[in-house]
Amino acid sequence: MTAAPLPPVAPEVTATLVEDLSPRLRKRLDAAVTKLGSRPTHRDGDTVTIAVDDDTELRLHAPGGVVATVDAITCGCLLAPACVHRAAAASAAPAADPAPEPAAESAPDAAPDPAAQPAAPTVPDSTPPPNSTPSPGDTTPPTAPALATTPPSTPVTVPAPDEATPAQREAAAALWSAGAAVLEAGVAGAGAVAQAALLRAAHTARLRQLPRGASAALSVVTLLRAARAGDPSYRTADLVTALAELLGTAHRVGTASGAELAAVRGRARRPYSPDGSLRLYGLFTEPVVTDSGHGGARTWVVTADGRLCTVGDVAPGGVGRALGVADRTVRLGDTALTHRELGRAGLAVSGATVSPDGRLGAGKGVKAVTARGAAWTEPPLAALWETPPAEQAARALRSVSRYAEPDGGGSDLLFLDIELLGAVGESGGTCLLARCDGGVPVRLAVADDDPALAHRDNLMLLATAPGTRLRIIGRLVPAPHPRLTLLACSHPTGESTVDLGFDRLSRADLPDPGAPVHSAPDRPGGPGTESPLHLLERRVEQTVPAGRAALGMLGDVTAEARRLRRAGLPTAAGLLTALRASAARRERDLFGRLLPADTDGFAAHWLAAARYTASVAESLCAAAWEPGPAAPTHGPTEATAPRPAGSPR
Repeated sequence: MTAAPLPPVAPEVTATLVEDLSPRLRKRLDAAVTKLGSRPTHRDGDTVTIAVDDDTELRLHAPGGVVATVDAITCGCLLAPACVHRAAAASAAPAADPAPEPAAESAPDAAPDPAAQPAAPTVPDSTPPPNSTPSPGDTTPPTAPALATTPPSTPVTVPAPDEATPAQREAAAALWSAGAAVLEAGVAGAGAVAQAALLRAAHTARLRQLPRGASAALSVVTLLRAARAGDPSYRTADLVTALAELLGTAHRVGTASGAELAAVRGRARRPYSPDGSLRLYGLFTEPVVTDSGHGGARTWVVTADGRLCTVGDVAPGGVGRALGVADRTVRLGDTALTHRELGRAGLAVSGATVSPDGRLGAGKGVKAVTARGAAWTEPPLAALWETPPAEQAARALRSVSRYAEPDGGGSDLLFLDIELLGAVGESGGTCLLARCDGGVPVRLAVADDDPALAHRDNLMLLATAPGTRLRIIGRLVPAPHPRLTLLACSHPTGESTVDLGFDRLSRADLPDPGAPVHSAPDRPGGPGTESPLHLLERRVEQTVPAGRAALGMLGDVTAEARRLRRAGLPTAAGLLTALRASAARRERDLFGRLLPADTDGFAAHWLAAARYTASVAESLCAAAWEPGPAAPTHGPTEATAPRPAGSPR
């Protein structure tokens, strides 16, 4: 048999199969998942077969590409259907992103559920409201936030239209509990049973029209599986962000109203609004390759009034599909342009539809014909490079923020005129050092390391041509020093543009191929380079792989808190102290027996610390792009750090 990937399984299917297992079989589930992962698989049409052993086969039937029902997973063993194999197969397969539920089943203003449970625990507020700043002279660390271990009960009443329904509050409480359980256990303890609880909570949240929380829960499950499988692409920071998004969204459902509640609920489908007739000018094309195995291309275009829009084609297929799609016709009207051709040409579109994040719709009413494009030095494209780098970075930072509101719009691209300085070594490899107009040094990293794409080879070749001036397009990477992933640039000869993921430069394209490599400093400078914020960040990250108990066993953090206060970060010091105390706190009953840990209280402290560190890190990133004299080495104080919307206070 040849190996075949398992089809995605609907979250509710996996949750149901795991919940139906006996307690004894649940204890064996993780081992069964590991065993199935090493067994041969075979695909025949819509059915994938797993050879459990020489005499037993397990089948996953996925019409339409998704296992949508419990009965679609069958096993030939003697214990079926009550065996562990079916649940193990569902737990080993990717979690499918379910289709939106019918509105009649989950209307926002539906009558309340009589069985509604209490809302999610109140998250203590540890930072000021968004866009507010504490008094510059206030250096008193905050008192550790009080914990709400017993959430107040939710009255069964019909809420106002701009408030969450009791059913939505109940769904949010389930999301909170499932996320808090992952924090309690850590990656090592968050096996298939804990993941099934997240999947059940995600399914319930989607039924109650909370797609943002449901998506966050599915992201946590995907990252947990990657971590437990030893996937080399897994990063603890990604799981920190996903968990904080899940907990923060669940908390805000019970406190938000009006427009904020609409953002917290999220959207099951991207809305497209009519935009009339548009004159589009191609900018560049980039490959899109995702961790979930999808691949394709995205072409960026600019409207006559300077708005950035995209035309994409992404589907399952990985990097091979990305390379093929670049030379396929764009799915927009009747145009015959390929994606790579559109990146240098233009379109006249009528009946255009555009989503809030700038994606162009390709509905039946959209008509498009080929038109003349524009050079990067001609209007309207040239205006993109006229905005100062610091302003561009501030705008992009709002888009790439770890907890940016959905449908917030904006772009994470920066448009810079630079002079190449040479290669510089880093712990993660080599990047390209450059100086943009205004004197700010910026590091240019590879957008995708896949050897099938041209990113790495092009960047290394450009590093051999110090002194070359280029006009570039890059994607902001939040860091305490100016940093971009390089996506496109003007040709070194100045005759055209280069899509650095698809087009391959040669030494003949460089103005001086024999120039020596510039010797650049190993350590980047910038306002946040010496910030001790990492003292809190590492404690936040340590919780995720090891769980609450591991953090509770750490020694005294007084010295670390003192260092944070000296650097002008008293809130960070207070959060670190409170987080450590919450992790170590265990109460005993009258007989001296340990009581259950305060899982909700610890999750609240952890969420406050995670959102705070993200906010300050983004402030350091914005400050690093400011030109002029170097800022103090400890970075901006809390009085200058912006607060993310909806952060726990």
